[in-house]
Amino acid sequence: MKSEWEKCLAGETFNGGDPQLAEMTLRTKRLLARLNALDYADTEQKEMILREMLGGMGRDVHVDIDFHCEYGKNIFLGDKVIINMNCTFVDNNRIDIGNEVMIASNVQIYTATHSVRREERIVQGWDDASGVSFCNTYALPVRICDGVWIGGGAIVLPGVTIGENSVIGAGSVVTRSVPPDCVAAGNPCRVLRRI
Repeated sequence: MKSEWEKCLAGETFNGGDPQLAEMTLRTKRLLARLNALDYADTEQKEMILREMLGGMGRDVHVDIDFHCEYGKNIFLGDKVIINMNCTFVDNNRIDIGNEVMIASNVQIYTATHSVRREERIVQGWDDASGVSFCNTYALPVRICDGVWIGGGAIVLPGVTIGENSVIGAGSVVTRSVPPDCVAAGNPCRVLRRI
């Protein structure tokens, strides 16, 4: 039988109220509180916290504060990655970010989602004492390939891959995968031209 953590990574419906997931979230929120309270110049402590919190992190990575995520352990960063201030990564499934990636301020990356059908989204007969979340959630991985630049305020939705060297315009809502070597923008995000 799969754990709720394994269900997250498999893209299956999982119980967000599971004690193991709740403990992972608590651990990460405590690390985030320490990270976001650090002096901006304390790069050594920042790197220590990030390496403890994230699933993997390459060389020459800069994550600005405030930074927010769910579990941390599902975020994998390559080399020479910049994540600017006020970014939120909801990492119920994997978020893989390649090398030489630039992510501007206020970017949001979501792996978690819910059914659009109410009867599938809400747990019928839910009771607070059940230890089960009142809604059904599943998560799909997000992949940001090498050389990508994501503009400020963009939102990347579950299951999306952004191909190598592509640029996502500021404020875009990326609902579908973007091929390599493109400039894409808008809501919903669409390819404007090839690079």
